[in-house]
Amino acid sequence: MDTDHALSAFAALAQPTRLDVFRLLVAHEPQGLAAGEIARRLDVPHNTLSTHFGILARAGLIVAERQSRLIIYRAQLEAVRHLASFILKDCCGGKPEICAPLIADLQPCCSGGTQPADAYDAQGNSTKEACDVA
Repeated sequence: MDTDHALSAFAALAQPTRLDVFRLLVAHEPQGLAAGEIARRLDVPHNTLSTHFGILARAGLIVAERQSRLIIYRAQLEAVRHLASFILKDCCGGKPEICAPLIADLQPCCSGGTQPADAYDAQGNSTKEACDVA
């Protein structure tokens, strides 16, 4: 990932509704969510949400797929991986022990320790910690 792509992704996520949409979609991988369901859960008008979907899609963070009469949106987890790698590429000046707490915090999320979809309130905000880190 280059700087321009990273800036595009961060700009797309630097708005509360778009961040809520993206987090909700990440929580519902791999099946994704229908546009109407996202609008209902986040209490956002469909036309407003459409604009946010476009911005997130242009940033490469989500994709849409038509399934019969529904449009299902999914997070692009590969984009998340690239973004995290871009940020952490030069982490800790080559001293992995400094990065160890960060990696430990991420490990439960990446190994099935994420919260269930119902751990989000109507605005899509987590009602629990993002991951159960022991």
